[in-house]
Amino acid sequence: MSYTSNMRRLFMHVGILAAISQTLPGVAAAQSRHQNSEQRVDALLARMSLDEKIQLVHGGGMGSSPIGGGGYIKGIPRLGIPDINYVDSDAGINVQGKHATPLPSPLALAASWDVNIARDYGVLVAHELKTLGFNSGLGNGINLAREPRNGRTFEYMGEDPILAGILFAARTQGAQSQNILTVMKHFAANDQETNRFTSDSIIDERTLRELYLRGFELAVDKANPAVVMCAYNLVNGEKSCENRHLLTDILKGDWGFQGYVQSDWIAAITNTRRAANAGTDEEEPGSADDSLPGPAGLHTFFNQRLKEAVRNGQVSEARLDDMVRRKLRSLDRAGLINIPTSPVGKIDTAAGDILARRVEQNAIVLLKNDPSGADSHPTLPLVPSSMQTVVVIGGHADAGVISGGGSAGVPARDGNAVTCGTPGAVDPFIHQFSLCATWYKSSPLEAIRARLPGKTVRYLDGKDAAAAALAAAQANVAIIFATQFTTEQVDLPRLSLPDDKSDPANQSYDQNNLISTVAARARRTIVVLEQGTAVTMPWLNHVQSVLVAWYPGVQGGPAIADVLFGEVNPSGKLPLSFPKREDDLPQKTIPTTALRIPYTEGLKMGYRWYDSQKIEPLFPFGYGLSYTHFSYSGLQAKRLQSGDVSVQFRLTNDGDRRGKETAQVYSALPANTGEPPRRLVAWEKVDLAPTEAREITLTIPAARFAVWAGRWQIPGGTAHIEVGGSSRDPHMLEVPLRFMSANLGVALHENGDEQCFGCRL
Repeated sequence: MSYTSNMRRLFMHVGILAAISQTLPGVAAAQSRHQNSEQRVDALLARMSLDEKIQLVHGGGMGSSPIGGGGYIKGIPRLGIPDINYVDSDAGINVQGKHATPLPSPLALAASWDVNIARDYGVLVAHELKTLGFNSGLGNGINLAREPRNGRTFEYMGEDPILAGILFAARTQGAQSQNILTVMKHFAANDQETNRFTSDSIIDERTLRELYLRGFELAVDKANPAVVMCAYNLVNGEKSCENRHLLTDILKGDWGFQGYVQSDWIAAITNTRRAANAGTDEEEPGSADDSLPGPAGLHTFFNQRLKEAVRNGQVSEARLDDMVRRKLRSLDRAGLINIPTSPVGKIDTAAGDILARRVEQNAIVLLKNDPSGADSHPTLPLVPSSMQTVVVIGGHADAGVISGGGSAGVPARDGNAVTCGTPGAVDPFIHQFSLCATWYKSSPLEAIRARLPGKTVRYLDGKDAAAAALAAAQANVAIIFATQFTTEQVDLPRLSLPDDKSDPANQSYDQNNLISTVAARARRTIVVLEQGTAVTMPWLNHVQSVLVAWYPGVQGGPAIADVLFGEVNPSGKLPLSFPKREDDLPQKTIPTTALRIPYTEGLKMGYRWYDSQKIEPLFPFGYGLSYTHFSYSGLQAKRLQSGDVSVQFRLTNDGDRRGKETAQVYSALPANTGEPPRRLVAWEKVDLAPTEAREITLTIPAARFAVWAGRWQIPGGTAHIEVGGSSRDPHMLEVPLRFMSANLGVALHENGDEQCFGCRL
């Protein structure tokens, strides 16, 4: 079956063609629909007893879901209010034995820079949720990669709030088109796992608004997710789930969020009155009895304790009604009232595999592609006719591909492909999360051999670096696979590839030494990285090519081979900067004892840090090579009467292969604003045939140029519009643009166009 036929099959399975082709109703129709919803919600609320209201604002406890989910709220059948079954779903559904599709990680999705793929990702996950009887998925998060050693970086979508917010909004729109309650997490500034229950992120208001809340605000504005999950950590001295400024003043007040706020699981709430009055609407996982200790000996707060707080006036009846109303509103707008949920069949694994492969094909980033010796041609793509012997080394490439751990993990459909080096090992902090990676049976070696019939393809496991180097010296090319496991609850000590000492569960040798030893003798060396965050590369100057495959999902093996052999032209771009060394990071080390985490770098985070400090990263944000070449010309920019900015330029594929380029637009705001040198304001991913040129016109919302000064303001003065293939493209085009100062208020809205995403994205 052809690739096109397979994709059409996927679309028909998940109903995406219909979902995407539907246009949003007009403003009047939407207002009428919401008004009718509010009337239905009020009528339901009026019929509820106090006990029924309390029942809807707390979970039933760990393990209470009858279908194996992570959270459960029993419905009220007499009112048509369904049970709510939550399950982790960051990169697919985390439930054993149901054959859910393990997709590439959300960080890989971000590397695609593709809004359409993000929307399809959301549709597929939601479709599988419904198939298994779940009506809410707990994923994914959009916390920014301030600290790339964060064990959950793979769950998030990079270091830029516009990239993360837009892609999450697209995923949310896709998921909610399937009548699923989507959850956006972790609100807010939950940027490291070390001391995650007690650490206090100290952030000034401007930095908070412009960076760490901006992606959340974009997603609320464009996709209106049903649920926002408040985080474990403190922000400026208050627990996130007990932080009125975050939950009521900003989220529900300034942004007008209409859904409900859900606590993270265990230890997110410490006081009933504070949490309820701050704006938390639901406690998870909750329990049947607040007086009994639960996991880790902790008590719960939104069952009997909340009922007592309402009776004694510590929490008003009006506040309880608001908590319940928000829940009912979300259920009604999702079309879930009077619709009991139950499993309806089996997962269509073939359809899931098609999308998993497509996501990974678009996510792989080519970081380096040099010729070898006197050869004038880049090492990649591989040409089968020019090779007789290939050696594949390490990374369990004979067995499968690695994935991330914790709640964002997705079980292997048919068993773990690799045996753990330390079976039963768990995190040393709360002793809950496995340190053994899940490996999917998607062998890169098998996929490489399939493309080289009649050729010699050897495999060595990498444990003997000298033997691997000898085999590489005798081959036309050596392909080394290197892996990095990351997981919830555990931050990385460093960004170097792990070895058998730092990660004995998943490594049995020194990966950096292996690469250096092989590269010293190989004719051509290709390194394929499967990882959850940035990695340092002390061997970079000694290898010819480097591919970043992230956590590539259940079709990782074939997708990696697709790119190695040029069947797919790599088009991924880095969603986070790769530093040369940890000392180049704003936070040199992650403090293990200090609980106050001051964000002293302020706005200078990610690429903004490297630019403002004039530090050269190993690879910059937005970077990624192709097997073809693109050129930019004819940049023009003008302000429109609406205040938005129109940017025009010409993009040309002047190479000899078809390929996709993510054309990125940055703005350097006026010098007197105190902003870092540049910020991402828009992009477009363009597919061009060889020699094809296209005139690109993007309309960029005025909000993308705003700064926070007690309110959102457009700073007056001369800014610069920059267009190129990365944040540090040496051939970046640049034009000046004069802005008039303007006040945009306390919330940013991008023309109210939920389909456009501001610039045809």
